[in-house]
Amino acid sequence: MYVRLWITRILVVAAFTALPVSLARSQSVISKTDTVVVTLESAILRALEISPEVGAVSASRNHAAARWRFAKSHRFLTEFEAKSAHSFSPGLKGIDGVPTGELYLEPSVRNDWDNLSPFTFVEIEAVQPIYTWGELSGNIKAAKYGVVVEQGSVDLTTLKVAARTAEIYYGLLLTDALIRVTEDANDLVSQAIDEIEHQMDEGDPDVDEADLFQVQIAEQEVARRVVEVSQKLRTMQSALARQMFLPEGTVPDLGTRRLEVVPFELEALSIYESIALGHRPELDQADAGLAARNALVGVAKSEYYPKLFLAASSKYSFAIDRHRQRNPYVSDPFLSRGFRAGLGFSQKLNFGQTKAKVEQAKYNVEEVRFQKQAARQLVLFEVEEAYRNVLIARSAVETQSEAFRISKEWLRSEEINFDLDLGDTENLVRAVQTKLELQAANHEAVYDYNVSVIRLLKATGALTQIIQSGTFVE
Repeated sequence: MYVRLWITRILVVAAFTALPVSLARSQSVISKTDTVVVTLESAILRALEISPEVGAVSASRNHAAARWRFAKSHRFLTEFEAKSAHSFSPGLKGIDGVPTGELYLEPSVRNDWDNLSPFTFVEIEAVQPIYTWGELSGNIKAAKYGVVVEQGSVDLTTLKVAARTAEIYYGLLLTDALIRVTEDANDLVSQAIDEIEHQMDEGDPDVDEADLFQVQIAEQEVARRVVEVSQKLRTMQSALARQMFLPEGTVPDLGTRRLEVVPFELEALSIYESIALGHRPELDQADAGLAARNALVGVAKSEYYPKLFLAASSKYSFAIDRHRQRNPYVSDPFLSRGFRAGLGFSQKLNFGQTKAKVEQAKYNVEEVRFQKQAARQLVLFEVEEAYRNVLIARSAVETQSEAFRISKEWLRSEEINFDLDLGDTENLVRAVQTKLELQAANHEAVYDYNVSVIRLLKATGALTQIIQSGTFVE
């Protein structure tokens, strides 16, 4: 009878090991060169620090910051340029006996192209805007809010990376629990084979080769599942290592940590909605985008009005074989110098085009305003959905835990009855199978709950801050 009990358990274990293992992501003892012990916090912080996804959007933010600095630099000396030219100039002929200061009075003076000498020309120009009707300030504001928009992209990406890392981490803990059940099943099969062979050697009439064959078949099924799960474990270990960008050959080690319910006190839905409205990057992006588009409307309108500026320029040219003429009405392009400065106005006269630009800028504002409204509703929906998923997952943990406790009592009752020859084999099989299935389901319910908490914190936009502050408890 005792051997029959072993056989029924093994057959059920074989059925259990045929359960889906698509969630199998956990710690496995792999022959590697190095290991590194990771916690949820260290895994996320490492992933955020080295993630190329975060690096890419950070580069875009830095580019936007450079645009802002460029826009601010236009407040002073919008145009400040120096040009120079270097060539050869002709000398002069027909100047014998003529005073060098009166060469312009002598009709016989000509350029001597057979006598060339070095020539240098330098020109410096500067324009300083004084009043632009909001063009400069509007461009600066738009560039400044552009940095906020790009920072929102950085925050969004960090939320995604943090949440993905957390889900992989909890998935590893889940499979760590499932793999131990699978390993126990493998040990149970080996023990059953040894027991059956021992009873057959002693001539037990309740045991025959059919029993041994059944258990050996179950052993092969368990062996297949062990290999399958082990390989999936290695794949997911690699996933976490790559997510953290660990050195090649380094394996993440979860240490003594086991899958447990996250100690999380769920508050009212309105609290999480309020947090989300203040922390979600999409809303910050929408606000900044709206402010930037409003600033660009002012830039477009500024073209209706004249811009006041101060301009200055200086020119200097020099050639060796030329002579400066002091008469103000005479100039020599190869030998001259001058300086000009004064106030000026710039006015665009194509008002039809200006009107069209203003209309386009206003419609851009409307577009972002509608996008902001849609983003706000989507954020509130995502928070509510994540909140209710936590409630569902918490209920599942409670019911699965209670069901697992009941299944263990049922199995103990059936085992006692079976030992007293009062039980039924079919009931024992069902009890063992139910207990194993509920054990796995209980682990999966804990995993689902922990992930639902992570997704709720992500939906509020506060996940990254909580992890970085070290206030999240595993």
